[in-house]
Amino acid sequence: MVMQIREPEIIRLIEQIGAHYKDNISNRFIRPALLQLPLEKQSWDLIEILTEKIEQYRYQGFHLDELYRQIVAAARFVALARKELVPTLRNRLGGGSSASSEKVLRDMAVNNFASNLQLFADLVNELYIKLVELDKKNSKGHIPQYSQVPELQDIGRMLVG
Repeated sequence: MVMQIREPEIIRLIEQIGAHYKDNISNRFIRPALLQLPLEKQSWDLIEILTEKIEQYRYQGFHLDELYRQIVAAARFVALARKELVPTLRNRLGGGSSASSEKVLRDMAVNNFASNLQLFADLVNELYIKLVELDKKNSKGHIPQYSQVPELQDIGRMLVG
């Protein structure tokens, strides 16, 4: 049974995740370094669906199993970015443009990346917790879907760090 998610609170949270990701994680200053992360294409695709494709799902609803897969991909991204990008981001991005306003914006993006990544992780974790609650509530006599996805076992560790 595929559960359709249409709860306004969850949709609002997904919109918030997408806006934060686009503005603070995958912005024009940080994206070149993100693309160097050794994350498989399927994970990038799932992150893109979670953060950019909300209009396609707003009216028809989100599929719970797909949201779980997107959360796993986002958590893998967070864990990898924490390990590989946070310590070396400034070096990876180099000097770039020397226009002073651009340099200030780039420095701000670099300096705030770790805290922005943490906020992204917290939002994804909040989404996961809300989905599990909904999953448990709606599973009445069946095994909830989240307990059938082995990759979700590590979500807390990957997101909390």
